[in-house]
Amino acid sequence: MDLQATKWKALQWHAMRGSDAAARLKADPKHGLSSAQARRLLEQEGENKLAQKKGKGLVRQFLAQFSDFMVIILLIAAGISFASSWMERNKDFIDPAIILGIVILNAVIGVIQERRAERSLEALKKMSAPAATVVRDGRRSRIPAVKVVRGDVLSVNAGDLVPADARLLESSGLRVQESALTGESAPVGKSAELLLPESAPPAERGNMLFASTTVVAGHGTAVVTGTGMATQVGQIAHLLNEEEAPMTPLQLRLAKVGRALGLGALGLCGLIFLLGLLRGADLLDSFLLSVSLAVAAIPEGLPAIVTVVLSLGVQRMTKNNAIIRHLPAVETLGAATVICSDKTGTLTQNRMRVTEIRTPKGAAASPAEERRILTLAALCCNASLGDKSRRAQGDPTESAILLAADGRMDLRELRKSHPRLSENPFASERKMMSTLHKSPQGYLLAVKGAPDVLLRLCGQVLLSGSAMELTENLRKNILAQNEKMAAEALRVLGVAYRETASSSDTAENRLVFCGLLGLQDPPRKEVYAAVRTCKEAGIVPVMITGDHALTASAIARQLGILDAGAIHESPSSACVTGQELDALSQEALTARIASCRVFARVTPEHKVRIVKAYRAQGEVVAMTGDGVNDSPALKAADIGCAMGKSGTEVAKSAADMVLTDDNFATIVKAVAEGRGIYDNIRKAVHFLLSCNIGEILSILAASLLALPTPLLPIQLLWVNLVTDSLPAMALGTEQIESDIMQRRPVPPGAGFFSNGLWLDIALEGLMVGGLALLAFLLGCSYFGTLEIGRTMCFAVLSLSELVHALNMRSTHSVFRIGLFSNKKLSLSILICVLLQVSVITVPMLAPIFDTVALDGPQWAAVTGLSLAPLAFVEAGKLFSNSNKKLKKKKGGH
Repeated sequence: MDLQATKWKALQWHAMRGSDAAARLKADPKHGLSSAQARRLLEQEGENKLAQKKGKGLVRQFLAQFSDFMVIILLIAAGISFASSWMERNKDFIDPAIILGIVILNAVIGVIQERRAERSLEALKKMSAPAATVVRDGRRSRIPAVKVVRGDVLSVNAGDLVPADARLLESSGLRVQESALTGESAPVGKSAELLLPESAPPAERGNMLFASTTVVAGHGTAVVTGTGMATQVGQIAHLLNEEEAPMTPLQLRLAKVGRALGLGALGLCGLIFLLGLLRGADLLDSFLLSVSLAVAAIPEGLPAIVTVVLSLGVQRMTKNNAIIRHLPAVETLGAATVICSDKTGTLTQNRMRVTEIRTPKGAAASPAEERRILTLAALCCNASLGDKSRRAQGDPTESAILLAADGRMDLRELRKSHPRLSENPFASERKMMSTLHKSPQGYLLAVKGAPDVLLRLCGQVLLSGSAMELTENLRKNILAQNEKMAAEALRVLGVAYRETASSSDTAENRLVFCGLLGLQDPPRKEVYAAVRTCKEAGIVPVMITGDHALTASAIARQLGILDAGAIHESPSSACVTGQELDALSQEALTARIASCRVFARVTPEHKVRIVKAYRAQGEVVAMTGDGVNDSPALKAADIGCAMGKSGTEVAKSAADMVLTDDNFATIVKAVAEGRGIYDNIRKAVHFLLSCNIGEILSILAASLLALPTPLLPIQLLWVNLVTDSLPAMALGTEQIESDIMQRRPVPPGAGFFSNGLWLDIALEGLMVGGLALLAFLLGCSYFGTLEIGRTMCFAVLSLSELVHALNMRSTHSVFRIGLFSNKKLSLSILICVLLQVSVITVPMLAPIFDTVALDGPQWAAVTGLSLAPLAFVEAGKLFSNSNKKLKKKKGGH
């Protein structure tokens, strides 16, 4: 494989013609490779991807679990205990052996969690991997970029990421951004016709495409000359280890909380150790208890749990058509306050249909006029119709034009009689496109675009088959007709042409205006409810479009984005045009942005200004985009949402989220899911910290009251093992609460423990610790022995924490959502209860954990105390929710 790669790499592809390069590679420019050839080459040369740094092996991952400071202390403690037992010659090694066993089991759980998180993150990378268009078996196919092989015939268009190094075969207006490779910021022109000397450096190879660069204009076909590490970019060392997954902001915040909690726990444990010594307790026993308590108090598995919960939630979002490319976006989604959405395809169905064809006078076009207008428009299209299915492929607007023309003319014959010579592609800044064709009379420049833009370039109009001067009255009449059609929610295109005697005359001026096309793209049905949900959730939906202001306003009113009473004779203050944006300073736009709901006739550059204005007002902005020029706005937004169907690879790479169905409703669902994931992480953290505080308080209170130690080190470690693993993880799978989208967004500056969470954790920790201590006192005084007291305390602490996990499921009554509706949590609680009961009742296990068998009344007391958290917290929820309802009735928030 290496020899073959070297052989192909040594060839100077830029110094040979495209046809020669294809022949050398045994590639058919028209039919491409066969599926069998592609499979064989993939097996021989491997996938088209850069080598990545190997991850940690299983053994290294396992050993890394023992690098934690507290675990090292615990191992030292176990070693001291072992040495002490050896010196005392009692050979009682049960305590150090069990401590060691629990530490190893914790390490195993840590590895499982890490591996699960890695698998989840790897799955996310695969979901958001770039794709490529290749010709295989004579058909164009969209395949994952990693499956591209040497000899594949690539088809590239504006917005594509180039998947491999390739020699151009055909090109039209092709411009490529190569800054990822050369560092040059300006896009460079590419031409298949160039023939270069062998000595030409990569930056000057204008007939080559290179992997990891982006096509910003035009289109072309090319034959792949190198993949993976055999590409130019494969030689750049720093790209070999890209895509390292950093910790999310949430994980970083929780890691800080963990460190603070750890330091606090160490301080308390030191205090407990000193109190034990003052009471005359055994030095080794006090040391072991303090260390075990510190280990139990610090939720070491919290970052792994957060990663797993995030990843599981993200995979759930993928099933709902939202692929999250960066995990931090999940946290940001929950805080979104503004969603700026493109109109076409996102708010509408993207099923354009030509519904009206009008002459420059505004009258409905006759059949002959319709044919003439559609002929020009069809020539100026890059979409295509299938030979048999007659289904259109390509841009929806162009597809609609071809479908309208198909019934009136033979499109194949039209393209034969008017072969295309060149193209000036559509750009959002220009709002138009032109193509030059050889015609029977000479040469024909066909132009389509926004009517107001085209009219500035026209000197004549076509009326009754004759070109006449474009008078001011005719101009006003065309613009009035444009506005009338736009107010009816039609997208309006103007069509113009110019006949010329020279193939080099492609100037877009002195045009003849031919007529207007009205296209309709109905709103998506599900968007009505999604817009309503946004408003209930405190999120502002905003429409951004390149369409006419009246078209945009009409659809925005239909969907509820604009109030029904908004002025529609002229754009209201809620609708801002690109022209108005240009006249506003950034400060003036920021001051006005709060009242804006629709932006019309805007360019991608305007989108960046819109994002900055909203963010300057403290809003958290989600922005959609699909084109190359949308990528700055997607990066500038708090959440960039790229279109999966119509979006370019450049837009997808710049985005945090990819919508596989290009649907606004999916963004709203993703926000709900993001809120739910954030909610579930808070629940898991809430549960872990309240339980850990309960463990600390039960030991601290006993020390302050000069009572015997209610729990032994092994018992503390066991409780930590039981409660910190399965139940905490299962809480992360909780269903989204029904009222999640009736709450206000989480303020960006709000801390993780805002809204009284710290107080709740402290009070619930006090409750858990108090119940455990009460069980200890009950066992010692009423039932008579220290062993029974410790066993009851051990049982109540563990079982009450498991019951408390049910409290964490919702801010509403757990009986309202269904006590056992979270099957994973129910199963984890059942497993943990069985484990806890077994270490008390199984004769072989009881001596290991220093427990004694409990009788019926003792188990009854344990059960009653263990179930108490459910009653206490349910009563608290009832009081809190009643209070909220009362405030709401009085007009409070």
